[in-house]
Amino acid sequence: MDLSSCCWRLRCSGTRDPVFLTGGSFPPDCPVCSETRIKLSVYGVNDGHQQTSNFLGSSSFSVADLLQFKDQQLSLSLRTADDSATVGTVVLSRLKMGEIEDGEVDHITADMHQKCTLVYESSHGTINDKDNGPIMNSVFKNAVCKVYRFQTVDSKWMLVREQMAECTLSFSVPKQLIALYIQEDTCRIQELKDLGELSPHWDNLRKDVISRYDQIIKEYQDTLTELEKHTGPSFKPSCSKGQKYLEFVPINLHTQRMRVTCPRKTDSFYDVVTVGAPASHSQGFKSGGLQKLLSKYESEKKSHSTAYQCIYYPPDQTARAREILSVVSQLQPLISALADQLLQAQHCSTEALRDVLKSLEEKTDQFVHALKDELVKSALLALHAARPGYVSKSQSSTPSSPHKADSHPGVTEESHTVCNNVNGSQTPQKEGKATPVRSDSIPHHKEYDEEEWDRVWASVAKSLNCVIATVDKLQEQDNNNQESVPCNTLADVITSHSPDRPLTAVDGRDQLGVVVQSLKECVSAVAERARRSVIFVLLQEAAGSSAQGLQLQQRRDTVFSQALAALACGFVMRLYAGLEDKGFLRQLHAVGLVAQFESLLSTYSEEIGMLEDMEVGISDLHRVTFRITEAASEEAVSLQPTISGRRDRYTVEVPLPHHAFQTLPDELREGKPLRVLPVLFNVGINEQQTIAERFGDISLQERINQKNFEILEGYYKSLTNTVPSECLPCFQTQTDIKELLDTLGQNVVTKKRKNVEILWLAGMICRRMNGIRFTSCKSAKDRTSMSVTLEQCSLLRDEHQLNKDYFVRALDCMRSGLLAQGEVAQWDDPEAGSIAINKPASRHFYPIALLLVSSHLLVVWLILSLVFLLAKYQ
Repeated sequence: MDLSSCCWRLRCSGTRDPVFLTGGSFPPDCPVCSETRIKLSVYGVNDGHQQTSNFLGSSSFSVADLLQFKDQQLSLSLRTADDSATVGTVVLSRLKMGEIEDGEVDHITADMHQKCTLVYESSHGTINDKDNGPIMNSVFKNAVCKVYRFQTVDSKWMLVREQMAECTLSFSVPKQLIALYIQEDTCRIQELKDLGELSPHWDNLRKDVISRYDQIIKEYQDTLTELEKHTGPSFKPSCSKGQKYLEFVPINLHTQRMRVTCPRKTDSFYDVVTVGAPASHSQGFKSGGLQKLLSKYESEKKSHSTAYQCIYYPPDQTARAREILSVVSQLQPLISALADQLLQAQHCSTEALRDVLKSLEEKTDQFVHALKDELVKSALLALHAARPGYVSKSQSSTPSSPHKADSHPGVTEESHTVCNNVNGSQTPQKEGKATPVRSDSIPHHKEYDEEEWDRVWASVAKSLNCVIATVDKLQEQDNNNQESVPCNTLADVITSHSPDRPLTAVDGRDQLGVVVQSLKECVSAVAERARRSVIFVLLQEAAGSSAQGLQLQQRRDTVFSQALAALACGFVMRLYAGLEDKGFLRQLHAVGLVAQFESLLSTYSEEIGMLEDMEVGISDLHRVTFRITEAASEEAVSLQPTISGRRDRYTVEVPLPHHAFQTLPDELREGKPLRVLPVLFNVGINEQQTIAERFGDISLQERINQKNFEILEGYYKSLTNTVPSECLPCFQTQTDIKELLDTLGQNVVTKKRKNVEILWLAGMICRRMNGIRFTSCKSAKDRTSMSVTLEQCSLLRDEHQLNKDYFVRALDCMRSGLLAQGEVAQWDDPEAGSIAINKPASRHFYPIALLLVSSHLLVVWLILSLVFLLAKYQ
């Protein structure tokens, strides 16, 4: 049996009588049985830097040998290679997570020399196993486990288990999102075609916009095809971050769980998601990131709108147009379905009829409220002006006086009407019509009835009144009540609205069918007109966009995909861990969760662009809601989260097995949308940040931290007003959350270099509020691993009484595997949190022979070398 994948390398220095704190662990999928034999080889390290060692001795044993002893310890003699002599003794201890008893701990403490720890895990996880149950294994794959034992302040021993796993959502979420992008853009093309006949000017602009959407769709289809072919690990390594077809996939997305088992205490779990900063590496950062590019794009879009003779709509109005389009698309089929339910409910009880009518009334009221927006009315007027052959009243009455409008400021709006419909050309025929068009000068011409739209959307409310009145009459007839309806005003409204449909002409139930059908038709007609109006707004926005707008949309899609994959991973992990926590579930449906992203990017060079990308990507996560559903089966495929929606609003559905779903509160089982509030805190910690703080600009970092502190503070107020403190987790350190927030607020506004206290406080507040923790740097390797291991050791010290003499040793154990690979750096002071990346200084010194070619290059080299040396040794 080949168990080479389960080999361990334990290391201990500074003593000839070592105690190994890092244990060996068999993962659940490892085929271990009682006959499995394990070999121990001991080496003496001569030179730690040169990695030279000499073989001392070895021994082997079977799993059955270890299990047969009651004290779960096995003493082995180390023999030389030729088996001629005994060179020492090794004592192995077998421990199982969650089963440390007082006696076992005392025994380990009394006989602690030359011990190794072998941790045994069950090969079959249970449903409620928070680490390796079927639910966890459906989303998290290829787990890697490390086990340690550390001494507490009372000379007892705690058992610590680290498990890092890949997440299938690294590729699943991007593939679903790309498919939704393609579907949305395809629908947008069809919506543009459904606008009907437009003037030649607008028709040419429409064709140009459709060709842009076709280009995006083609690129996204190619990317999706390549992703479908992907095989291998469930994460994107940092060496692939620049590959075009992997741009939607997050970098190094992993979950890290630390499980702590202490005597006389229940096990504790601490989760964190590590991921590379969501950023578009394939497009690069030469011109900055999303935040900078979007700001520049909005300022340039005004001039592009003027050049294309379009109305410029600010970002808030275009966002409102998308929101109206989404609301109308959602509510119209819902109102139609409720109307049909009302017809069926008339044969049921009065209570059922009233419940359906109440729901219909609420949804129709939301529908009417959305249509009352002034943007819809203005867009309808602009669309009317874009039809072929449109001529404003001012143009028809005074065709030979184009300068008249200039002499009367009061008719400026009418002069802009012609700009929306240039007959047959894309440039104005008269000099007086080339003035820039703004959203406050949307055309209003007197030949078009401006009050028509008010009457149209109001007719929906009147049709609903007809339905309500008819239901009232039906209930009165069923109750044999001969009293007249006490609502003469409503009857007058109904009569004036539908003179050709008298309420007494047909039977009561048939009469209800007539008014319900009238409501459905009215809602459908109004929805279609509103939809076309806001689509015309979006057409003008797209037409006024330059080629940069297309790249920005793709960049934003890319960054959002990476951010959503990380958020979905964290939400699923947090949900699985809290399925049995009633307080957490109550908080989840009452106020939602906070997702705290900890960023270690510097505000220097290209990492500024990464941070700008990340800021926009994390902010866009506000558009995401979650729903918990019941899985069709317990197979892994059925337990995969799914995504639906459009760019303005997405919903992630997380399925749970039947038995787990039935234990949830009613609000969660009914599919209530769940909010996750993302916040981002950044503190640069490497040498580049030192340069930025001394010679550059850190205002971006300061603005991000201040803005997100205000968001976090607002969530805390909502949490305390809604959820009792008993729902929040308990910690050994009794510092109040409000006090932590006040301290965080002070640190955010304090001018202090590399103020990592911001990150510590934000992470502590997040854990105390049942939040989701994320840690990121450029590639989620060096800086991220340093941050995670330091946080874990700090938690062991603060929450589990880790002996202070073991703090540095615990850090060394957790980082030993990484340090052996030469991938990570050292923290200067683990207790203080000061960081310095320990890389060879020679990387800054270029060959002098090349620099001597030019005296200017030599001077530049000397200055740069001096700057780096000052930054390194400051």
